[in-house]
Amino acid sequence: MSEQNKAVVRRFNQQVIAEGDRQAFDRLVAAHFVNRSAPAGAPNDRESLWHTFDRILRPALSNLQVNIEEQIAERDWVTTRKSIGGVHSGSLMGIAPTGLAVTIAVIDMVRIENGQYVEHWGMNTLAAVINHLRSASPSV
Repeated sequence: MSEQNKAVVRRFNQQVIAEGDRQAFDRLVAAHFVNRSAPAGAPNDRESLWHTFDRILRPALSNLQVNIEEQIAERDWVTTRKSIGGVHSGSLMGIAPTGLAVTIAVIDMVRIENGQYVEHWGMNTLAAVINHLRSASPSV
């Protein structure tokens, strides 16, 4: 089961994050999904997860790639250390494109149930990337 769950996470990272495949998202994320890492007061449902990739990251980063560096699976949990990278070629959180290559380091814990994401906890360096882009952008 652990290897099957790792494969679900790999498919999500490639098909959903890197490729933006909405049908894959619908197959891989349960209707009752909860993002336990959503900021206080922010939506934590499956649509807010899709929004993160489809409306924030993918429009801002061209040549978007996900590199899975390490995965550990036990029972119904998969923990993944990965990086999401691309070129800052579109607006990101109000920051005009800089043309800089960016890398967001991520550690995710996902609970898989029946081949779908049902819960997510995670940490990432997006805030540090945003700060770096702000300091590099002449318009901010």
